[in-house]
Amino acid sequence: MHITILGGAGFLGRKVAARLAAEGALGGCRISSLTLFDLAAPPQPDGATFPVHSLAGDLAELPPAAIPPGTDVVFHLAAVVSSAAEADYELGRRVNVRGTDAVIDACRRLAAPPRLVFTSSVASFSGGQDAVLADDARQVPANSYGAQKAAAELFLADASRRGMLDAVLIRLPTVIVRPGRPNKAASSFVSAILREPLLGLPASLPVPDDFAVWVCSPRRAVEWLLHAAAMDTATMGLDRGINPPGISATVGQMLEALDSVRPGASALVERRPDPAVAAIVGGWPAAFAPVRARPLGFTAHESLAELVQAFIDDDLEDTRRERNAG
Repeated sequence: MHITILGGAGFLGRKVAARLAAEGALGGCRISSLTLFDLAAPPQPDGATFPVHSLAGDLAELPPAAIPPGTDVVFHLAAVVSSAAEADYELGRRVNVRGTDAVIDACRRLAAPPRLVFTSSVASFSGGQDAVLADDARQVPANSYGAQKAAAELFLADASRRGMLDAVLIRLPTVIVRPGRPNKAASSFVSAILREPLLGLPASLPVPDDFAVWVCSPRRAVEWLLHAAAMDTATMGLDRGINPPGISATVGQMLEALDSVRPGASALVERRPDPAVAAIVGGWPAAFAPVRARPLGFTAHESLAELVQAFIDDDLEDTRRERNAG
């Protein structure tokens, strides 16, 4: 099996690559090669027993080597994130829309249609704090990032209908706790209010404590992506979008979970309202009713305390070294 990860330098891309390297197989099939692609050449995962090719380039001008002949699975994780896409409309369209179009063209050139796993987002919906969205809820994005993700979903679903690829489109919740440094996503604060105090650093909270967010852990996101790459799609029909079973939690509940694992850590969180951030994330739905995902094999989520502990176990020390914190 030949696999490509677009966005292989991102934190989810690195985690997916690490799991593939550690397991050496996907869905019971032995991995023959792995191609990693991003703006900068992604790092190679440790312990891979198969060839790993690392490439740099522009997604919108995708080089043929990024999805080479014989590719069986493509993880399309590359994106310009929410605040950055809102601030730079042209960049967001170039990467999130034209880049996805380039991916479709690359898949069309393959002799056999690959499985394509795409990371869409809850930002492709709106509804705000009172929303609990069903699987058939209409996507009405309230920001450019969400609109670009929804457009990409339609293009990929149509390409799947036409037999050019076999798409599974995962509308990821806000993934926390992200390792490393804050990024330009509007939701970056949701990770920061947990990650920074665990590093002994202050964090700013731009929304009220009763603000609710639909979230998932990196562990669960990686599990969902790997499952999507190997699952039977025969029963999905035309609808290739999946709302996976995340959890809805208020900021206050997240800080309580933080203190249950590291007592007193939440004292480092400073309340600093930010209307610009609140305007973006405030339109996102606070909860989903993901009925369809479970019979398709997508696993339920762990508790908030387990989510915090998972970051400590998996990523805290690497993040501390990267940032020279503590």
